[in-house]
Amino acid sequence: MKIGTLCYINDGHKTLMLHRIKKDNDIHKGKWNGLGGKIESGESPEECVIREVYEESGLTIKNPNLRAIITFPKFDDIDDWIVFLYTANDFKGNLIESDEGVLKWINNDEVLKLNLWDGDKIYLKWLKQDKFFSAKFIYKKGCLKDYKVIFY
Repeated sequence: MKIGTLCYINDGHKTLMLHRIKKDNDIHKGKWNGLGGKIESGESPEECVIREVYEESGLTIKNPNLRAIITFPKFDDIDDWIVFLYTANDFKGNLIESDEGVLKWINNDEVLKLNLWDGDKIYLKWLKQDKFFSAKFIYKKGCLKDYKVIFY
């Protein structure tokens, strides 16, 4: 199982999104996503999300808010993923050019119109609620087949 983090940074009106268009053989190629990546040995999820956001954007987030844990069984048809999903609105710094793709601040009411994974369109709506959730999204060959969620 691969373990990672994902963070959606919001300034109150816009969300920082990453358009994954730079890497060849990227399972996310062409999709828009939040920022994050794999947890390294010895790292906590919080340390990972702070590091990944900084590496991918140049922004330093403070007090990331853990909003969900999401599992993606065999997301790439090989590996299971578990992702700690965060939001952040306390940040500083200036955006850098990302090796992962193109960073862009998107109006909050435009985010769901982007080329997102189908599961992302579902759980991003859940982030508007003030509840923690645990979810499982099942994909086959890049297509969402089923999902389950528990809200706390």
